[in-house]
Amino acid sequence: MNTEFFASQSVEIEVPEQPVPIQHYLRQPQRLVRAIAEESQMEQLAQDRFRLKMRPLDFLSLNIQPIAELKVWADADGTVHLTSVGCKIQGFDYINERFTLDLQGKLYPYQSNGVTQLRGRANLSVSVDIPLPFSLTPKPIIETTGNGLLKSVLLRIKQKLLHQLLSDYRQWASSDVQAQQTQTQMSPADNPTI
Repeated sequence: MNTEFFASQSVEIEVPEQPVPIQHYLRQPQRLVRAIAEESQMEQLAQDRFRLKMRPLDFLSLNIQPIAELKVWADADGTVHLTSVGCKIQGFDYINERFTLDLQGKLYPYQSNGVTQLRGRANLSVSVDIPLPFSLTPKPIIETTGNGLLKSVLLRIKQKLLHQLLSDYRQWASSDVQAQQTQTQMSPADNPTI
């Protein structure tokens, strides 16, 4: 029985002012990926491509582990885009051959009354052919379970984003300012020639 599941999650984060605008930080989308995934779960394949090993998920007594390949890039204005370009299910060949995952996400800076905010949305859909005997389960129960599972995945990503992103941004902004100050202090103008 082929079944489709869908979940959507939005996020709005107020960004505390830092010496370097958030747009500069967001132009490095690999930092965003590191904010939503544990280092051990992520592998960078190219400048804009990442393999993300998701935590094992329990679905109808099955323990599955999706591994998604993501493309992440930023526009000049700091808008970050994320899209899935591949996925496999580790350990279950039957499901792996009958499974598709589509993840689309966007995060962008927004000014409102002099306050910078980040706004974003992620949509996650999965299509899978449910094998016997699980396909004998009533479809509404399967759909409710699957949609709830996808919602929990997006909620976990949102929580990581809320906690990790601003912390990483603060660290990055202060280290960038320190690097600029060090460079200024070491400029040739400070060393008069004889």
